[in-house]
Amino acid sequence: MRALVVGYVWPEPASSAAGTRMLELVQLLVRMDYQVTFASAAALSEHRFDLNSLDVTEKSIALNCSSFDEFVRDLNPNLVLFDRFFTEEQFGWRVEQACPDALRILDTEDLHSLRHARQQLLKSAQKLCGSEKEKQSVAPITADSELLYQQMCKGDMAVREVAAIFRCDLSLMISEVEIDLLQRYFSVSPQLLFYCPFLSLPAIESEAAHSFSARQHFIAIGNFRHEPNWDSVLWLKHQLWPMIRAQLSAVGMAQAELHIYGAYPPPKATQLHNPKEGFHVKGWAADAQAVMQSARVCLAPLRFGAGIKGKLMDAMRCGTPSITTSIGVESMHGGLLWGGAVADSAETFVAAAVAHYQDETLWQQKQQQGFAILRDYFHRTDHSLSLQTRLTELLHNLQRERGDNFIGQMLRHHSHKSTQYMGQWIEAKNK
Repeated sequence: MRALVVGYVWPEPASSAAGTRMLELVQLLVRMDYQVTFASAAALSEHRFDLNSLDVTEKSIALNCSSFDEFVRDLNPNLVLFDRFFTEEQFGWRVEQACPDALRILDTEDLHSLRHARQQLLKSAQKLCGSEKEKQSVAPITADSELLYQQMCKGDMAVREVAAIFRCDLSLMISEVEIDLLQRYFSVSPQLLFYCPFLSLPAIESEAAHSFSARQHFIAIGNFRHEPNWDSVLWLKHQLWPMIRAQLSAVGMAQAELHIYGAYPPPKATQLHNPKEGFHVKGWAADAQAVMQSARVCLAPLRFGAGIKGKLMDAMRCGTPSITTSIGVESMHGGLLWGGAVADSAETFVAAAVAHYQDETLWQQKQQQGFAILRDYFHRTDHSLSLQTRLTELLHNLQRERGDNFIGQMLRHHSHKSTQYMGQWIEAKNK
């Protein structure tokens, strides 16, 4: 059995949760005895994982180029996994033409259209502000699902993303909220969606490694190329951190610092580094768990976003209470008490950050609540085993399941024609 993974980028598990997710999927296919080939049109990156160590073949491919057709025809995979809907748009029609019987799986990572809609709502609120400082202090926009749906329908991203979901045989989802949104507002059949937040969860660290007194400083972490992370850094810089530092200084804790980690920090980020203000832009962390485990409190003031937040998973695993927003905890706790605090205004966020940094009893209580979320919510199901079962069912009943997805058949017939002709036109133009 052969599997082809078409990556949007090369997996970087040390740089982002998306990289960890993709590596988990590759490892699952290897365990299922697939001969795996990972192909990507992205440039080879500095922090990418060595897939050859897993006996996975690496292949660089080109966008809008018929060389992919010959490559995939020769490979003749039984299963093709697309990394985000962008790659399905680019290569899905080519795979269907060359290998019509290959199982087509989409890993959504998160709903990009949902994240984009929330970002647009935030920008709309910021446009009403006068100064740049006021814009950077706007709180997260918490909208109900009906308003989010209306916003998602204003652009073409939701149309493109949902179309890719219908065209594929199965889409992997990491958020129960996003599954509900797709079923309720976009009429996506449950048969096309598979809830799969994580495929492997390491054991919860022993409590002895997480003492309150052995830790110091705050941490914020996230790939700088991910817009919600960069936006949270700006909110910290211009409003939240000065308020936190002022309150801690008033009680004799002015030595507290905020350490910001993340891959690919641009110059505009490193220019924010200011040790005098206790604001330290550290850049890429070679060992994210080590820096998380040494910090006392994790700050994740996400004003927009989607999916599951890898930084908050890491915080709970490391026993580090986190202060975040309602967007940050979405699909992250299953109704259990959060392992930290949830705050959607600057004042409540700052108060929670200061309280968790000072109060050892509160800190220990929240640490235990984080462990409970991992144990009772994320560890409740072996998603790896369930996914293997579902993939096997699909392979054995592919034509029947495709026959039940008429909308997918219709979209493949029409939209693949448009993307095919566009790709062929670009290829001819490049020649």
